[in-house]
Amino acid sequence: MITYLRALLDARLSAMEERGASAVEYGLLIAGIAALIVVAVFALGPVIKEAFTDTCTEITTSNSTISSTCS
Repeated sequence: MITYLRALLDARLSAMEERGASAVEYGLLIAGIAALIVVAVFALGPVIKEAFTDTCTEITTSNSTISSTCS
């Protein structure tokens, strides 16, 4: 009987340990995704800014009624 209770207790403790490891794994996964987003923003930021600047310049030079500046 004691062996059975010890097996149940060991199974319960191992289940609790796995729950903590899952939280750490999810934290690492979220940190990895956040790092990937930061790298993508810094890599694509200048390209997107140039596209907006080119569009604004094209609009202001082709239409003489718009007196706005691109910044």
